[in-house]
Amino acid sequence: MLGYLANRTLLMIPTLVGVAILIFFMLRVVPGDIVEVKLRGDGGSVTQETIEKERARLGLDQPMIVQFGQWMTGLATLNLGNSMWTDRPVVEEISLRLELTLQVALMATVIAILIAIPLGTLSALFKDTWIDYTIRIVTIAGLAVPSFWLGMIIILGLLYLFNWLPPITYTPFYVDPVANISQLIWPALAVGYRYSAVVARMVRSSIVEVMKEDYIRTARAKGVFEKLVVSRHAMRNAMLPAITVIGLEFAFLIGGLVVTEQVFNLNGLGRLFVQAISRNDFTLIQSIVMLIAVVFIVTNLVVDLLYAWLDPRIRYGSK
Repeated sequence: MLGYLANRTLLMIPTLVGVAILIFFMLRVVPGDIVEVKLRGDGGSVTQETIEKERARLGLDQPMIVQFGQWMTGLATLNLGNSMWTDRPVVEEISLRLELTLQVALMATVIAILIAIPLGTLSALFKDTWIDYTIRIVTIAGLAVPSFWLGMIIILGLLYLFNWLPPITYTPFYVDPVANISQLIWPALAVGYRYSAVVARMVRSSIVEVMKEDYIRTARAKGVFEKLVVSRHAMRNAMLPAITVIGLEFAFLIGGLVVTEQVFNLNGLGRLFVQAISRNDFTLIQSIVMLIAVVFIVTNLVVDLLYAWLDPRIRYGSK
């Protein structure tokens, strides 16, 4: 297992280098100049000399290979530089939003797991009954309803029924847990509903397939209680595909909450990403993409380790 962890950790390096190269050069191909947008975007009259000075200050007048070398050196030393738009450290810009986005993603994941696993299991065990059909309708609705639309319905419902709206100003959990939860539980529910629908359908399909296996028939033939057959023999194997979906959906939420954050007026990582793209803020865009890449890679590693824990037959690194 330790050898597997070491190999996967080493494989992260070329993967991240490839992402860094790709995002750096793709951004330089896209039309647009952040200096032009920054100084002339609102119709301001700025001389060309001022624009050239600003380009020199940001290092955009240097050859591309030099800029790339500085970018890679900064990555290696965890010095991501300053935002080209606000001139604030990129680490500071991201850290201010990452806490909020990460909490919403974690809360949505917990909600999805608590809803999806019981519903998916019931749907599989009572296949082709009214219970199965009801759960399938609920999950299909979760796939069909956009999270941002559900978020707007939640806000309107809270306003109409209780004359209450979630707090607008973000309060960290360690400052005021009640205010924090009262603000973030609603976007987490809006996102978690769709999340749970995807996972529940995967759990149902996996359990239906597993229940047809020979070892399930053998356990039943030995007189094992049905509850133990499901919990000890079926669930562990059936959860492997579901864990993959849970991991991928969680990683997606780190950078995919753009519209939901807009609906609930949350200043999260998704909104920051959109702002950086609209402003051609190369430094900030590159850093956010690298962060999302790291989240995906680490999440996949955690999922692989959970495989070995759920299924003892999986032994990474064994000869």
